[in-house]
Amino acid sequence: MEDEIAKRLIKKYNEGSCTPEEKQLLESWYLKAASENEDELNELDYQNAKREIWAKISSERPVQVKKRLLVPAIAAAAILVLTVGIIFFVNQKYNKTELEVGALTVNKIEPGGNKAFLTLANGRKISLTDVENGELAEQLGIRINKTADGQLVYEVSAETSKTGTSGESVYNTIETPLGGQYQVKLNDGTKVWLNAGSRLRYPVLFAGNERKVELTGEGYFEVTHDQKKPFKVVSAEQTVVVLGTRFNVNNYQDEPAVKTTLLEGSVRVTTNQLTKLLKPGEQALQSGKDIKVTTVDVEQIMAWHKGDFAFEGVALKTIMRQISRWYNVDVVYQGEIADVEFGGSISRSKNITEVLKVLEMTQGVNFKLEGRRVLVMP
Repeated sequence: MEDEIAKRLIKKYNEGSCTPEEKQLLESWYLKAASENEDELNELDYQNAKREIWAKISSERPVQVKKRLLVPAIAAAAILVLTVGIIFFVNQKYNKTELEVGALTVNKIEPGGNKAFLTLANGRKISLTDVENGELAEQLGIRINKTADGQLVYEVSAETSKTGTSGESVYNTIETPLGGQYQVKLNDGTKVWLNAGSRLRYPVLFAGNERKVELTGEGYFEVTHDQKKPFKVVSAEQTVVVLGTRFNVNNYQDEPAVKTTLLEGSVRVTTNQLTKLLKPGEQALQSGKDIKVTTVDVEQIMAWHKGDFAFEGVALKTIMRQISRWYNVDVVYQGEIADVEFGGSISRSKNITEVLKVLEMTQGVNFKLEGRRVLVMP
């Protein structure tokens, strides 16, 4: 290996000036534990890579993997593999456009982003991904604006506030596709973050003695306090009633239960026959007529809202449903898949290959990408 070329490539990585292809290649090699080329490395190469590259990777926190996934061994292998990768990368003279990592190929499957469709009460459908920022429409004296940071804002004019124009029968709907997310600020100031594959139906203007919305999928709510108007979230066979609080509702149709998690304040979860009052840190699991309340790790539940996947103690199929929604891919299971739980976390901004490699670190599961299909194999 030519030391100067290797040092130059390491320097580019540390300075953050690698091309997307170079950075993707280096970080992918980090995730592959390989030792077959160890004899090709001299001690100087190894120590330089250890000091410079591993420090950079650790500071950027591309992944967090729990100790039970053999972190020390992976760390050592990662240093080795990155150095081996540099040798291979230089020798190939940047001509390689795809990288085989186990059964995975680094490809163009990108993570999700701010994508949504708004359907107005008159049936007009607007792609929030394509439309320009600024005012989109006005209904009942409410101005609907799209901001540059992926937010839809309903602003009540002073005149509307005074007259109290009724908006009970005028509803809008916002839908995020698979691979999309979006934020809505309703006319009362309540903020709602929608995860991928979700739908929120809500009145343009809250009138009467309650504020009621309908949710399918997953949404995180920060409800503006109004003692006179309780806020209600209707999802599946349950209703969540609050005055002002922060909570998350997971109501995907392919999940076994509706999960309502309270972060702050108090909420009442009701079905036709049961009512449960939640305290912060508790989660209600509603399935059919039954509601069970458990204490949960709120940070893990809210990882999606903060831009991460969190895998601690989560079953494989639950994780794969999250990946399917965020990357808009189909998941196919082949053979007998072990019933394993995982640990660790990784940013949702990462390439799908990096996420799958983290999961592959646990024995008993392997992945293969075929177009927009993820094959899960023992």
